[in-house]
Amino acid sequence: MEQLKGRDILGIADLSSEEIDELLKLARQLKKGERSPQCNKILGLLFYKASTRTRVSFSVAMYQLGGQVIDLNPSVTQVGRGEPIQDTARVLDRYLDILAIRTFAQKDLELFARYAEIPIINALSDLEHPCQILADLLTIQECFGYLGGITLTYVGDGNNVAHSLLLGGALMDMKVRIATPNDYQPDEQIVRQAKQLANNNAEIIITDDPIAAVEGAQVIYTDVWASMGQEDSADTRIPVFKPYQINEQLLSYADPEAIVLHCLPAHRGEEITEAVMEGKQSRVWDQAENRMHAQKALLASLLGLI
Repeated sequence: MEQLKGRDILGIADLSSEEIDELLKLARQLKKGERSPQCNKILGLLFYKASTRTRVSFSVAMYQLGGQVIDLNPSVTQVGRGEPIQDTARVLDRYLDILAIRTFAQKDLELFARYAEIPIINALSDLEHPCQILADLLTIQECFGYLGGITLTYVGDGNNVAHSLLLGGALMDMKVRIATPNDYQPDEQIVRQAKQLANNNAEIIITDDPIAAVEGAQVIYTDVWASMGQEDSADTRIPVFKPYQINEQLLSYADPEAIVLHCLPAHRGEEITEAVMEGKQSRVWDQAENRMHAQKALLASLLGLI
């Protein structure tokens, strides 16, 4: 993966379909212990948003590669007191080998990338969640053995996860259906970009009909109805989103062998029921584990270890 060395990954479309294929192959090899690259590098984690899976999976992945991790909590660093991003970026560039950022505005990631020469990874922004989607693709591939032609239906809020699923699915020749209430559909620019990327078996459908979207699908995916920073709107969102709950009735319209994914954390009883979350079709825990393997492959590639 020499072509990825030193690159920034600010969105899933920063990777080509061939590069995603290679990353998933490497992730499977790392997961099985077939490859074990080692380094003496330092990963910085600059997280403006709370995190469990992203923080722990990146940390464990880096430690398993033989590197070190520095938690750059904004509340105890100068960036939290208003130091300009370009100043912080140029200083961290002198200390670190790679930096993962979990933030609100995509433009902040772009500013870091402009002023730092080390690789910058989007560990979640309001626009995209590319590392999550790498883990999702790995999980789907493990379950079905392939990605091209798979029908993935995302039901819920047209948020950052939906955006990256649209782009990642289009790149991997998947059929992606997004079912959301009309006022909560994905960003139109992202939808246009996904349609431009789509070819061969790829298909992009945006609808407000969850049943039509789920019918015959092999992957059913959801996320919380109010993302971080939107919690104040949860009470008004819940009545609107109730028809979009992943429950046994909605799941009955999917392919009988369909799997269920959720990027977590989940609000059980809201966007997904307890029965489905703990049911035989759930692959949520495999999906969560695969965050570590996919990100280990990404770190190894960006650091030039492979």
